[in-house]
Amino acid sequence: MSNEESSESKEFVKVEKLTPSSREVNVIVKVVSKSEVRNVTGREGSHRVADVLVGDETGSVILTLWDDNIEKINEEDTISIVNGYVNLFRENMRLNIGRYGSFKILDVSPITEVNTENNLSEKRYEQERRYQPYQPRYGERRGYRQRRY
Repeated sequence: MSNEESSESKEFVKVEKLTPSSREVNVIVKVVSKSEVRNVTGREGSHRVADVLVGDETGSVILTLWDDNIEKINEEDTISIVNGYVNLFRENMRLNIGRYGSFKILDVSPITEVNTENNLSEKRYEQERRYQPYQPRYGERRGYRQRRY
């Protein structure tokens, strides 16, 4: 079974069902607006990024586009995203296509109107704290604690 075939059998969700921990997201959304492209520098070097407001009749969310994908998507396009994910950026939800996700621009749009009143990216979410791993004290080896007699 090819990647294309497996994506056709995926279940698509509505935007209002997305949560900050949503993974393997399959969604059909219409592009409402696209921000200016900005340059960011990260661990992997310099990248271009743009925020795109997308949604369906149940709600809207910001989709983050990176590098080459920015030019591929335009306002009024309807796109099908397969295996995307949601993360929090500055306590706001963002939809991402990611390394393992894909998107396709649809010729016929099943979405006539986008609900921008229910913008999930405008709501603030509590970011889960990551636990600090055990840090050995000075002179201890990781994984071994010195016995105290």
